[in-house]
Amino acid sequence: MLVMNMMFIFIMMFLMGNMIFISKYKHLLIVLLSLEFLVLSIFFFLCFFLSYFEYNFYFLMVFLVFSVCEGALGLSILVSMIRTYGSDYFQSFNLLY
Repeated sequence: MLVMNMMFIFIMMFLMGNMIFISKYKHLLIVLLSLEFLVLSIFFFLCFFLSYFEYNFYFLMVFLVFSVCEGALGLSILVSMIRTYGSDYFQSFNLLY
């Protein structure tokens, strides 16, 4: 019963992150936050899955390294976009320059 409750929580976290990612596409900051929420839900799922089957947690460290690199890259794009265009709206800049 505990396994089914945990799977329900992981699926709901993942679906909520996807709904936010799809519905709030106008601001880059909200998109980045929803991506980090998706990464966090996948991390919790992997942690539960690996501990349930009693595997090693080395893959989680690799996953965290890549997720931190993804977050740093997203923040650098956000800072560059705000310095160049003045906001994080996707509609405020033109790609045809």
